[in-house]
Amino acid sequence: MAKEKEEQEQIVQLDSSITVFGYELIRDVLLGDILGSDAADILYWGGKSLARRFPCVDADELSAFFIEAGWGQIELVKEHKKEMIYRLSGGLTKRRFDIQTDPAFTLESGFLAEQTAARFDTPAEAICHLNKRGKHVDITVKWE
Repeated sequence: MAKEKEEQEQIVQLDSSITVFGYELIRDVLLGDILGSDAADILYWGGKSLARRFPCVDADELSAFFIEAGWGQIELVKEHKKEMIYRLSGGLTKRRFDIQTDPAFTLESGFLAEQTAARFDTPAEAICHLNKRGKHVDITVKWE
């Protein structure tokens, strides 16, 4: 009886986080295989969809979301009248540069585009600029 209770407690106490490798298997390997050459475009629109389901009201919430999602550290680098430039960096981003020739960050770009669209109540689009030497990504979001 005590052993059964102990096993049940262990099941309840399982670590709810997944490994980085497990995340990479799904995102970069499996989804790439399933979606093929359309993966980048589909992930961009997927990022927009996620942003509608998980709105972030300010920069702190946006930063917390990126970390919790395992996307890396996001910070606003520059802001112009109708353009914002974010930098995605950190260990998880660096790792993607280390293990992939051309990592795609369109999921994150779509997410930022839709968050910006909601904030300014206008359509917005985003593009990524990979900085392989610095192992970070600059994501430019523009709106009308």
